[in-house]
Amino acid sequence: MRCLKPIFAATLSILAASPAAADAPPASAWEIGPFIDGRNYSVGMPVRPTETRDGASFVVPGPSARDGHVHYVTMPVRSLAGARRITLRYRIDAPQGTRFVQQENPAAGPATLSLYFQRRGDSWRARHPDYRWYSPAGRDVPLSPGIHEVSIPLDPGAKWVAMMGGDSSSNPRGFAAALSEAHRVGFTFGGNSGRGHGVYATRPSRFTVLDFEIE
Repeated sequence: MRCLKPIFAATLSILAASPAAADAPPASAWEIGPFIDGRNYSVGMPVRPTETRDGASFVVPGPSARDGHVHYVTMPVRSLAGARRITLRYRIDAPQGTRFVQQENPAAGPATLSLYFQRRGDSWRARHPDYRWYSPAGRDVPLSPGIHEVSIPLDPGAKWVAMMGGDSSSNPRGFAAALSEAHRVGFTFGGNSGRGHGVYATRPSRFTVLDFEIE
């Protein structure tokens, strides 16, 4: 069962005038990006996932340079002030032996997924070093076929990682400000060379969001 708490359902009511909108994020609510200065950094990807009976779904690009790579999958949110936890449940369908690779540096280590949120007004430049926050160290999930769930509390002690280094325990004020003025939320693909720097698959693969919940 896919469900969302009221903090997020309110946002979805703005995004889509569909009776199902309050039950789960529809594919139309998600954006595959990021878009920076008019350019989509998820090269070769559609702007929106496809709606399926199981949830929002998209194909992970293949190893050819022309196939592209996927970076950020996010949706708008009004604020995360008072929210306690983000949980994502997802499924990856892929043939046996499929590997997921960091686009920026294939030799850097396993490709991973991170939960993510972003403060309003982020310029995507170094002058906003604590406007983007990713899963704590060791809580980014290596990508592999199957059904997976990642659930992380939204408190400073969880040690969410800031874009330019540091974490929520060493920068609690920046973390709290980002939660209060949150603008987008979702998940990213990358690895230790950059949490949102992109991933591709060595064989045809599909990613499906089964549940996304903010408590």
